[in-house]
Amino acid sequence: MKTQYLYRAKKLLLLLVIGTVGLAGCKKFLDINESPNNPVSATPSLLLPTVQAAIGQLVGNNFQIYGNLWAQYWTQSPTSSQYRSLEQYSVTNTAFDTHWLITYRNALQNAQLIIDHSQPNSEHIKGMANILKAYTYQLATDAWGDIPLSEALKGSQFASPRYESQQVVYDSIFNYIDLGLALLNAQNATDPGEQDLLFGGDVDQWRAFANTLKLRAYLRLSQADPAKAQAGIAALYAANPVFLLDDAQINYTTTGGNDNPLYSEMVGLGYTQNLVASATAVRQFNRNNDPRVLQVYDPVENNNVPEDTIAYIPQGSYRLNTTKRVSPPSARVAGNAADPNSAVAPVKFISAAESHFLQAEAGARGWSGAADVRSHFEEGIRASFGAFGIPDLAAAYISTAPDAQLTSGADAIRLIITQKYYAMCGYQGFEAWTEWRRTGYPNFLVESAASTLGAGRMPLRFLYPNTEITTNQNFPGSVLIYEPVWWDK
Repeated sequence: MKTQYLYRAKKLLLLLVIGTVGLAGCKKFLDINESPNNPVSATPSLLLPTVQAAIGQLVGNNFQIYGNLWAQYWTQSPTSSQYRSLEQYSVTNTAFDTHWLITYRNALQNAQLIIDHSQPNSEHIKGMANILKAYTYQLATDAWGDIPLSEALKGSQFASPRYESQQVVYDSIFNYIDLGLALLNAQNATDPGEQDLLFGGDVDQWRAFANTLKLRAYLRLSQADPAKAQAGIAALYAANPVFLLDDAQINYTTTGGNDNPLYSEMVGLGYTQNLVASATAVRQFNRNNDPRVLQVYDPVENNNVPEDTIAYIPQGSYRLNTTKRVSPPSARVAGNAADPNSAVAPVKFISAAESHFLQAEAGARGWSGAADVRSHFEEGIRASFGAFGIPDLAAAYISTAPDAQLTSGADAIRLIITQKYYAMCGYQGFEAWTEWRRTGYPNFLVESAASTLGAGRMPLRFLYPNTEITTNQNFPGSVLIYEPVWWDK
């Protein structure tokens, strides 16, 4: 079956200063639904960037740090201490209060305000809000498992919303995507233009984003409910879908407090370099002679080592390497606290590389009816090299790298997910960790040297926040960090 593709021709700047409501900076966007200066009657076009900025905060900071550490791209620096509890797998419930708050109050609540608004001709913006709602609910359920759903986002009507199963949440995700796509078909609807931080109001790109998100969501069920995943993907392809061919991302600036959210945190921590290169990822990049390693990490400045050497330490070994200089993540992925270029690194909601690898996996499983598994596999690699600014080096890598030699059968899935892991380094840490939980790939992750869990256990979920434990009368009870979520088989 032939699949259509769309190219995104322009890069969008993050426009977080909107004079009509007197907002400046991401923080104020995140607070729009509670600020007395920004009542809930704000128009959908003005609410849209608040939803996107909130998701950018999650994907680019709150979920990003945990994901990149637990996917073992990064590890705690031996000379600092901010994330030692993450390496020890001994995080507390209170550590997730902010994650939950931004997810529900800022992203989901503002999306619901758009959906419920009565402004005429706002179908396209409401469609975008439904798609973003689906995206955010997938983040939330992939992180925590069972979560509030049908009774959430209703204010005081349900002060203690009941929790619903991941299976039910995933059904709602597909429903929200379909609602969003239907609304995008409305005629004469208002164009949000620059208020749309992802696509500048380009409805065709939103369709591609929605289809790619739906494919991601169905593949997430590959182990838990393969029949449903197969049927859903077959129906998706039967509609001759459009998928993303460029990164769906927010671009940041150095003005108005609109820095990349990870860099903003590092600034708040006094520019301390807490995050450094993990041996787990770097050794695999080196084993494949992968030039991307020099794009996602910065070489150490040391006269005793060759130029362009990426120095690393084993995951969680900060206590054993107190005198070693270790490479930081690069400014390209917002990870170098000493490099102000980190401020303008984008946050990727779904990357073009991921889009191709999703299509490759669907084909490899025989669920898409497509015979172009290899082409999508290789296009995913090329898209990753292109995003890192080294497109000319992709061909040699595809020809020679051990992990780029696509085979058939079950091993094809391993290689597809492993290549997705390389492509997501530094940009999509939470998604890479999530795919490892789903598939077991890549199969080279190790237990952190600082782990306090024992018995070879690894973190498999976020803990429920303390705010839910103490305030939600329908809280179902705590779950341990090493207990898998529903789709993790």
